[in-house]
Amino acid sequence: MLKQYKLRKMDIKPIKTKKDFENTLARLEQIFDAPINSPEGDEAEILSLLIENYENQHYSIEAPDPVEAIKIRMEEMNLKQKDLIGIIGGKSRVSEILNKKKRLTVEMIRNLTAKLNLSASILVSNYTLSE
Repeated sequence: MLKQYKLRKMDIKPIKTKKDFENTLARLEQIFDAPINSPEGDEAEILSLLIENYENQHYSIEAPDPVEAIKIRMEEMNLKQKDLIGIIGGKSRVSEILNKKKRLTVEMIRNLTAKLNLSASILVSNYTLSE
């Protein structure tokens, strides 16, 4: 036997303009703490998805280049340049890589993926060498 649900009309529409975006954010702020599985909770969940979609389309954040990704992970793990000796190569090779004088090799990418838990897909991205 199917349960009957009383449907409540929600006034939800796609976010097409910056004004729509601002209004949707304001509405979400009003109902943000609504209980889960309540009409307002369901509305908040749908609004969150609409906001996320709009932000991904209009305010996308590009992934860092491979060297920046390494530096970010080093900071997260409290690592110094010397800590990459043996992972990337000798002291001068680490310096060359972090200063974008040389490119990462396949072996370096494998080591960095294993030791720093970085995605190989980020590390194989193309980047510009400094002159």
